[in-house]
Amino acid sequence: MNAALLVIDVQESFRQRPYFEPVRAAAYLERQNTLIAKAQTRGLPIVRILHTDGPEDASNPFALCSGHVRPLEGLVEFAEAARFVKRRHSALVGTGLDVWLTERGIRRLVVNGIRTEQCCETTTRHASDLGWSVDYLLDATLTFDMHTPDGRPLTADALFERTAAALHQRFAHVSDVATWCQTPLTERPSYL
Repeated sequence: MNAALLVIDVQESFRQRPYFEPVRAAAYLERQNTLIAKAQTRGLPIVRILHTDGPEDASNPFALCSGHVRPLEGLVEFAEAARFVKRRHSALVGTGLDVWLTERGIRRLVVNGIRTEQCCETTTRHASDLGWSVDYLLDATLTFDMHTPDGRPLTADALFERTAAALHQRFAHVSDVATWCQTPLTERPSYL
């Protein structure tokens, strides 16, 4: 089965946000870089996806003119098979990524990046609904603490747990980097 690694929104924009956690990000980057190295060894195409939105103003870290819509410092360099810039949560909306994948016969996506419950999860659900099989590598995603609408704290760990429960065996095979690196790509995820 042809597969591609989607590196979603691993960009400096997040470092500019007050919720950014350098220690959590450093641990995440270590796993992210391990994943990229293994994908390179396996000969998988690696697709970089960046996010832009909001006002096109230099004070907005997600505006192209801010200079922050670029790879996150500490992310290993890799040869991009393709690069897409998105304006929506799903990397498959309005970018041409779906066409690029289809033209290359890619039927399996390996999803990772920032944020766990937002762009990574949304892309996973969308891809699954369009017929791709998805490996969602939870520990190669990053998110941050949030608050519920009534103001209660919701930790990043709780978001990881919720995302895994919502996606696993429904929209994706949820796994971790170590397991994925040891599993041959010829094995089909058990939910298929």
